[in-house]
Amino acid sequence: MAPDTSDNIETPTIPLQLPAQVPRQTYRPAQSNIPDDKQVRLNLKKRTEDYVKRVGAVPPLTMDELSEHTGAVLKEAGLDIVYADYASILVSNAAWRDSLAQIPYDRRLLLIPKCLRVEGKCPAPFDEFGLLCKECGLCSIQDLTVEAERLGYAVLVAEGSAIVRSMIETGKIEAIVGVSCINVLEKCFPHMEAAAIPGVAIPLLQDDCINTTVDLDWVWDLLHLTSDDKTYRLDLDSLKTTVRGWFDKPSLDDIMGPTESDDQTAIIARAYLKKGGKRWRPYLAACTYMALQSDSQDTEPRLTFALKKAAVAIECFHKASLIHDDIEDGDETRYNSPALHEEVGLPVALNIGDFLVGEGYRLLGELNNPELTGIAAQGHVTLSRGQGRELLWACDPQPLPSMQVLEIFRQKTAAAFEVALRIGAILGQADRETHEVLKKYSESLGIAYQINDDIEDFKGEADSNDLEQVRLSLILAIAHKRAEGSNRDRIASVIHSGAPEFPEDVHKIVTECGALSKAEDLLEAYREDAIRSLRFLSSPTLKGLMRRIVGKIFGEKLIEGYCSEFEARNAASRATGTESAAGRV
Repeated sequence: MAPDTSDNIETPTIPLQLPAQVPRQTYRPAQSNIPDDKQVRLNLKKRTEDYVKRVGAVPPLTMDELSEHTGAVLKEAGLDIVYADYASILVSNAAWRDSLAQIPYDRRLLLIPKCLRVEGKCPAPFDEFGLLCKECGLCSIQDLTVEAERLGYAVLVAEGSAIVRSMIETGKIEAIVGVSCINVLEKCFPHMEAAAIPGVAIPLLQDDCINTTVDLDWVWDLLHLTSDDKTYRLDLDSLKTTVRGWFDKPSLDDIMGPTESDDQTAIIARAYLKKGGKRWRPYLAACTYMALQSDSQDTEPRLTFALKKAAVAIECFHKASLIHDDIEDGDETRYNSPALHEEVGLPVALNIGDFLVGEGYRLLGELNNPELTGIAAQGHVTLSRGQGRELLWACDPQPLPSMQVLEIFRQKTAAAFEVALRIGAILGQADRETHEVLKKYSESLGIAYQINDDIEDFKGEADSNDLEQVRLSLILAIAHKRAEGSNRDRIASVIHSGAPEFPEDVHKIVTECGALSKAEDLLEAYREDAIRSLRFLSSPTLKGLMRRIVGKIFGEKLIEGYCSEFEARNAASRATGTESAAGRV
């Protein structure tokens, strides 16, 4: 049994600290021989891995073998031959993946191109081996370098083919993880084939060395790849589908027990529990449990009935909070349909929310583990305190400093994530150190999730709009701080009055004063802070899985930078009036 950790969720007493700022990049189209749509690239990567496993492709692949397998993969995927160079890299990666996993970190080389830096601002000097990162935080080279060196990698920030050849010849490097443009990677293939050295690569999406981008989540996955990490055995998409299936009527009846035909309260509650939603919280609990169990057994762990009960209990708490939130906030819709209190009336809806809270504790109680109920209860108290602070503010709305808004986010959303993750950790028999990491991870993940909601509200991408309803909003808090004169007065008056007829002018003020941009910066900072917190996990599988969860919740960004690697080639276009690279970053 895991150590007693039930006394660890409380209203935070440590002052909230802002995470380090991270670079935030913008979208840039991929070059013509790489699929521009990230989902197409993901699908091709998955199809390639399945194909290599199915045919048993054994590395090192000769150029003829690589060409043959690439053609087959593209045909299966229904993609044009124009993507052959890109697909061949994915085939080679899939063939070498298991071999790379067996190589210790301290026998690997991470090769990063200089073009990921912000050249106009980068303070790093060069020596004969490449760039010497000063860890200024302006680009993602720092994060990759620091993490790789912590793991034991040799790291070089330099152009690829000559460096690869020289490092192979030393005999000290047994595997290479590289980020480079396609034409450089093509030059590396013959050297790796001749030396039979495992080499996996993540292609830059552009090869002009100006604001180049890369699928950063692929870099992190390969960087942390180890034979001790069983993450690859866990199909996250399949697991999410499975978790969603637990909320179908037959499954709920099996987990919670059938409802009596005359028990209208239970029937309404069960129907609401089945309603839409992303099921993030029960999914997080299931992921945590599966990752921890994967470390202790050779076969894929089984989803136990106890885990299903705990996951449904977590969703009971969440659905109850939504019912109460909609009543407290005056929301009329939920999941694109009338909110429950609009459908069945306020008194009945209140009672349904209370009933679901009770059902959640009943399910946890049936598992005969007081740690589970203790974690849930203390998380419930923390969340209610955060909600209470927001409701009391709503009684007399005043502009709040952004740090106070973030603190409320910390109590509300972060607490809910922590409950889900740590219930999964308890069932997975995690140690105390793992619980401590999950607390920090939950804090950053929860705050980032709430900031993302604010941004989606502002952009009209959510099913509610906190700005139009003038509930507590980080964006408005930042706008009030940054705006001046009449614009600041306008933001204050909107917060005070709660009037719903302000979208156009408020949107203009928010955009012009940089409040939206600042919120997006904070989202990236907290998102990256969640990822950084994982480095202290002792479980390789849990670390890998939690890293992938961030991508599932928020989507993956690209990293961008600039270098003068092909300065002569680009000089002509700049001379004719093309926007300078320095001006774009």
